Amino acid sequence: MKYSNFEDLPIWQKARTIVNQIYFIIDSNSKLQKDLRLSGQLIGASVSVMNNIAEGFDAGNNNEFIRFLKYSARSCSEIMSMSYVLNDVYKLGGESERLYADTLEERKQIKAFIKYLENQK
Repeated sequence: MKYSNFEDLPIWQKARTIVNQIYFIIDSNSKLQKDLRLSGQLIGASVSVMNNIAEGFDAGNNNEFIRFLKYSARSCSEIMSMSYVLNDVYKLGGESERLYADTLEERKQIKAFIKYLENQK
């Protein structure tokens, strides 16, 4: 399938969902709202996943796109790591576990897309 816009990519759509999920978690927890470092890092990492997919899409070639997708995958790992803080410090068990699982799935999809692009060379 040929995509015309980055918004059509399932991995970008999933990244957008994770951004919204993180904003919801932060907005729902007044203690987390006061933790500007963690909440800012969560927002930054999630937006980075989304933006690197978009930026890579317009890079003009698969090698550049792959490079940006790898940045997105690393930002997923960062979110997954921070989900432990959400669980351990803020006791957000179900929400942090859902965020971890959704982000793990996103990372898997990004890595699968990287393999697909590598095989297109």
